[in-house]
Parts: sequence; structure tokens; C-alpha cells
Amino acid sequence: MRATLCGFILALLLTGCVRRTMVIHSDPPNALVYMNGEEIGRTPIERDFTWYGTYEVQVRKDGYQTLKTTSKVIAPWWQWIPFDLFAELFPVTDRHHLNYTLAPASTQPADPEVMLSRATEMRADLQSSIHTRPPATREATTKTSKKNAHPSTAPTTKPATSAH
Repeated sequence: MRATLCGFILALLLTGCVRRTMVIHSDPPNALVYMNGEEIGRTPIERDFTWYGTYEVQVRKDGYQTLKTTSKVIAPWWQWIPFDLFAELFPVTDRHHLNYTLAPASTQPADPEVMLSRATEMRADLQSSIHTRPPATREATTKTSKKNAHPSTAPTTKPATSAH
């Protein structure tokens, strides 16, 4: 009798698990979705996930503005400590729905003055980075010989002349 009870408890412990899925929809459908920089597919899509938290999401489709946002996936109460131990004993599905609406891309031509202004601002930002700034150069203080020697190979001092 005791062995049967232990076997039943063991079978119960081995069969249960929580399946976490997120279902992603977009308006319009068939948009390409990236989560945390990784392409996951086109909407509507259903996929499993392993952790709760904040996801960086990008939704893209031709003719629409790219949507960049963050989405929080919050654990249900039965996934909190100490309830999560008991939730793992039963087969349960935790399903989260994420819905995104894309705005149509503008069909108006861009104002050239605004574009040039933005380009100038972006150039200033780029050149201010220590990774993109050209290294400081010093003027070469050496003289080159008449044979057009490269400045780095030219002698820095005149050879001593011997007096006879």
C-alpha cells in the first residue's frame, strides 16, 4: 500500500509542469516581430517563453512605421513563491497576449531643410564619440631629403662632416 502511494506521488510529481506561451498579434497582421533583438517570426505568432520580465519589441511591416516598445510579461499569482511549487505539480498553461497596432508610414515627401538639419546634428554626435574621432596628429618636425624620402625614414640630424 505504501509503495502504491509513493508511486502515485512520484507519478504526480513527474507529470506536472507549467507551459508559458505568449501570443503576439498585430494590426495589420503578417508583421515581422523582433524580441530582444532576435527575429521570432510574423504575426500572428505563438511561442513558448521561459522567463517573466520586460521584453524589447520591434514590429515591422512595409508601408508602416516601425514600432519600438517594451512589453512587460508579469507572472500570475500562482507563479509566486511559495505557490509556484504547487503550480509545478499540475499541467498548467500560462498564456500572455501581446497586441500591437502599426501606424501607416507617411506618404508626404520629407522637407530637405529638416533632413539636412538632422544630418548635421547626427554628424556632430558621431564625431564627438571617442571611437569615431580621428586621432590627433602632430606636425612632422623632420626634414625630408632631396630624394623625396618618407618623413618617418628621413634622418633627424645631419650627418657629421669630417674636416681634413
